[in-house]
Amino acid sequence: MLPIGAGQWDAHVGGLMSEYELIETEGVPIKAWTRGVGVEDAARKQLENVARLPVVFHHVAVMPDVHYGIGATVGSVVPTKGAIIPAAVGVDVGCGMIAVETSLDAKQLPDSLKRLRSAIEKAVPHGRSGNGGKNDRGAWSKLPKPAEEAWKTLGPQLKSITDKHPGIRGANDVNHLGTLGTGNHFIEVCLDERDRVWFMLHSGSRGIGNRIGSYFIELAKHDMMRHVKNLPDRDLAYLQEGSPKFADYVEAVDWAQRYAMTNRQLMMDAVIAAAKKELPPFTLGESAVNCHHNYVAREHHFGEDIFVTRKGAVRAGAGELGIIPGSMGARSYIVRGKGNRDSYCSCSHGAGRTMSRGEAKRRFTVEDHAKATEGIECRKDKDVIDETPMAYKPIDKVMAAQAELVEPVHELRQVVCVKG
Repeated sequence: MLPIGAGQWDAHVGGLMSEYELIETEGVPIKAWTRGVGVEDAARKQLENVARLPVVFHHVAVMPDVHYGIGATVGSVVPTKGAIIPAAVGVDVGCGMIAVETSLDAKQLPDSLKRLRSAIEKAVPHGRSGNGGKNDRGAWSKLPKPAEEAWKTLGPQLKSITDKHPGIRGANDVNHLGTLGTGNHFIEVCLDERDRVWFMLHSGSRGIGNRIGSYFIELAKHDMMRHVKNLPDRDLAYLQEGSPKFADYVEAVDWAQRYAMTNRQLMMDAVIAAAKKELPPFTLGESAVNCHHNYVAREHHFGEDIFVTRKGAVRAGAGELGIIPGSMGARSYIVRGKGNRDSYCSCSHGAGRTMSRGEAKRRFTVEDHAKATEGIECRKDKDVIDETPMAYKPIDKVMAAQAELVEPVHELRQVVCVKG
């Protein structure tokens, strides 16, 4: 049941091995692919707390984009047996990437990409206003037909979930379907190493996914109230397999992951339609990827059937395609997994932050950001300084640290970037 479209993954005993830093803990070991990028002290402590949980299986895997997160560490792969930790999945359930190659060449793009950026911004609601209320610019005021059609399946399934858990009701759901959001979510037009044009975007399950994640995190804490004193962090409360609330969480998180995947596909369809009005005729290439990097799935590793939670990590089974985006102004990669068993067949989900959003805004100016994104058609104002490239780890070092996890297939550089 987890996740739709991914099936079960069996990491065979003969899978690839790779170099990693081994961190011994009071619980299971931690294997970290962080050479050359390091792990901040707060994130290391968070990882050690996870490793001490009795439901965590074999070892915790850490990706090179690792950094401190709310509830659990971003850039971590947490295997559990007989339980799921909702905070390890997080609140942006099913967040991930989609990318598609086109037949267009860089020479076919106009000298100015401002109109293309404007067309994309018009086609896909993005950002947030009015505290997410009725007139929020990041939601639909009039639902388009594709979202209506998708909701015919998703809507009744959500009703079944909210009938059992009314506390989930009231979030933006259908009016966020096919919308981008804020923060590090983006839509980009990129060029690969051959100067072929790609469209790529990053988003998840929006308001309803946040509500589902937050609701079950609190439910897990409440259920473990008597045992919370034995937890290294109360945010790491877990739901045990076999309990009604566990089954309800699996149903809800599976739904949110399907919503997120549908959300990305609807946006990509809208981006392609907008681009066709502004660019010469084109077709879509064979390379297309739609993958989660915040999710939980049933998989088979080290001889056991377990739950694998990837919080800021992408599944990278042997031959499997994934996306590792850089920050604004940095390169991104389409990659092929090597099926490394010690990483639970995983790789990083991006470059990874080196500082908080507040610290980035204090440290950098609009001029710094404009220089870092020179040549890219994108926002260059104070409200996106927290997403400036300098707030992230260098993507070259992140890729070098996981050379045994994935191989690059295409290297992408942005020419247009839309941010909420």
